[in-house]
Amino acid sequence: MTIRLENIGICYIVGDYRNLGLKDYVIQKLRGQYKAKEFWAVEDVSFELNPGDFLGIVGNNGAGKSTLLKAISGIMTPTKGTMEIGGQIAALLELGAGFDGEMTVKENTFLRGALMGYTRSFINDAYPDIIRFAELEDFQDRPFKQLSSGMRTRLAFSIACLVRPDILILDEVLSVGDGSFKAKSEARMKEIISGGATTIFVSHSISQTRSLCNKALWLDKGKQIAFGDAKDVIDMYETFLKDKKKL
Repeated sequence: MTIRLENIGICYIVGDYRNLGLKDYVIQKLRGQYKAKEFWAVEDVSFELNPGDFLGIVGNNGAGKSTLLKAISGIMTPTKGTMEIGGQIAALLELGAGFDGEMTVKENTFLRGALMGYTRSFINDAYPDIIRFAELEDFQDRPFKQLSSGMRTRLAFSIACLVRPDILILDEVLSVGDGSFKAKSEARMKEIISGGATTIFVSHSISQTRSLCNKALWLDKGKQIAFGDAKDVIDMYETFLKDKKKL
């Protein structure tokens, strides 16, 4: 077992005193009239992944996909439920996260590697491959802030993939970049699967999810609809989308 989630729920308080003003909040609180509103972004999600599993999470916008990834990555603490995570995590959730805009591409590569817990000697050895894969040989001394969003994604993806984490979490990052880099990224993902890393992947591309993943999780409005074999779950999800269009 690499990842086990049991009845994970993530709740936001959407009605607090900032919406009322401090005076009205205190008055309502004293009178017993104030009631905070809860919004469950994720509710009762359970699944287990083994080493080498490649999970694709599907669902419409607002389904809770990115929120769930943040919880698994350790960025957020679930409101309820338990999680068991075994191994080192590399997460690509937001472009530019973990980078310094004023530092060069090379400096940021070592910074990101250090944040992921890797030694300087390890990154020294991996650096040529990271830059080559990211296709940034001519930009190594440029400030990170001068890179396009596609270049930033390529660098983040290259660092995360080439250092071989135990668990890799990707949120829409394979949808950025030109066709050749998408193809190269998918090929790299398949190498990661064969290497035994556990990967969790969110994408609006159903065909990409189908081709890469062996397991799938379908979320709708924060709730778990289905989890299991990728083909079966994605077939169910596609049928749902087709029926929805007919309405």
